[in-house]
Amino acid sequence: MPLEERHKINFDHPDALDTNLLVEHLKRLQAGSPVEVPVYDFTTHTRRKETRRVEPRAVTLVEGILIFADKALRELMDVKIFVDTDADIRFLRRLQRDITERGRTMESVIRQYLETVRPMHLEFVEPSKRYADIIIPEGGINITAIDMVVARVDAMTGSESS
Repeated sequence: MPLEERHKINFDHPDALDTNLLVEHLKRLQAGSPVEVPVYDFTTHTRRKETRRVEPRAVTLVEGILIFADKALRELMDVKIFVDTDADIRFLRRLQRDITERGRTMESVIRQYLETVRPMHLEFVEPSKRYADIIIPEGGINITAIDMVVARVDAMTGSESS
């Protein structure tokens, strides 16, 4: 697909993600097998040829704004945490990241935010927080909530944080 066409894809819609591959990888990790995770190039909107090997661990963290939108994916999670952040902070973080790390212009970031990011957030991300076991307010800068999460993970793994 030409780059111009890839720029038109709504990457903030759950259908743009390869959730089936993520589900398969999580099942393999839970079974004790390593996986080769695709490396995505945000500049060209394509997967690179190289992959990143992920080894199974006692705890696997799955991070992403759309991870609660898919039932099969949610069912693989022992604890679901939603980090709630104010819209202005989310937008400013995206603006800074996309300009500095992804080579985008301020105008393109604003356009994408208004055309796809915000509408998809309202349609998929915001409603998905109802599936969360824990909602952390203040964009994750919340020591009490973080301490709770650490205690929960420690309890699940039988370890103690220092």
